[in-house]
Amino acid sequence: MKQLRYLLKREFHLFFTNRTMLSVFFMAPIFYALLLGFTYEKGKVTDIPVIVINHDQTPLSNQIVDMLGDNNTLKVLNYVEEPAILKDEVIKTEAGAVVIIPERFEANMLQKKYPEINVYVNTSNVLTANFASKAIQLTLGTFSAGAEMKALQKKGMNADQAKANIEPFKANYITLFNTTSNYLIFMWPAMMAVVLQQVILLAMAVTFSEEFKRDSFIKDFAGKHKYAILVMAIKCLPVWILSNLHILFFYLCSLYFKIPAPENVLNFFLVTSIFVVAATNLGVLVSILVPDALKATQILMVIASPAFIISGFTWPSYAMPDFITYFTKIIPLTPYLEALKIMVVEKGSDYLTQKYFWHLFILGWVYFLLGWIALKIKIKMLFKEYNLPEDYEEENFDKSI
Repeated sequence: MKQLRYLLKREFHLFFTNRTMLSVFFMAPIFYALLLGFTYEKGKVTDIPVIVINHDQTPLSNQIVDMLGDNNTLKVLNYVEEPAILKDEVIKTEAGAVVIIPERFEANMLQKKYPEINVYVNTSNVLTANFASKAIQLTLGTFSAGAEMKALQKKGMNADQAKANIEPFKANYITLFNTTSNYLIFMWPAMMAVVLQQVILLAMAVTFSEEFKRDSFIKDFAGKHKYAILVMAIKCLPVWILSNLHILFFYLCSLYFKIPAPENVLNFFLVTSIFVVAATNLGVLVSILVPDALKATQILMVIASPAFIISGFTWPSYAMPDFITYFTKIIPLTPYLEALKIMVVEKGSDYLTQKYFWHLFILGWVYFLLGWIALKIKIKMLFKEYNLPEDYEEENFDKSI
């Protein structure tokens, strides 16, 4: 018991005296949580610059310009003359789209010649392109339907008859999950999961590699090297405990940024806990296998850096090659993001997250068993290298402390 207390005290002392680890483990989540929260605070992109070139300058064409201006997603930039180099003007104004109303637009409409309005969408940024395109389509569609109804009413039809003629069937579009298309609700929880995995892996990368470098298994862990499970638990304990502070901070930030909280807090806690354990065990495994702290960090960052991109959260996994989807399944972030989307964004039933819980559970056990086997082998090799007797650790523990 005396040795166990010493090892626990030692582990927390090492953790809190490592300035690099403290800055990464504590400052990074706070910085990213606030940075991403304030970046996406509006949730939706508004006031997207849209160049409108009105060659007609008639009441009907001006009405289109006014309707585009009334859409809060768009910010109309009025042009009477078309710029000499339109592409350069789009780049200069950062316009999401260009709407060109042709000459004789009103005259052709009145003569039923069906004039065309050209809309050029700037797809260099897919997000703003989608918002701008959707807003322009809605506005022009509304204008077109209204103009057609007026034409039919002039022919003697009443409003209901005119509406039936231009709308032979009715389609109801009902949005599910994140009905306001709020980008903050979609991205912020996922990015916090990415940050949490990143700092856990960074913290665990140096744990065992530093202990092997200091020969701690001959000194400080004397008498306990045979109990690899206990050693692994002691090394992971600070991260397990302090990760709860991150989760609490993320929760407080979600209240401030008005991000919906999971309906079943217990289910969220269980899934998040097993995610933390799985990520920790992955870090432990690499830290044991790679004796150099820098190399261990580099390997874990190679795994963690593309994790979000290939997780299937933004780009669907069924659109990826099979070898990538197989690789993503061994990264704890992948199943956790799927479960997080169900709990936070989609508000799904608890049973829908069960398969992701067991996925994380299996990953955690696999990484734990591999780490335990690797640690037992490395400690045995270490004692063999120093030609130490089996009872060395018991006899020399008191001297080592």
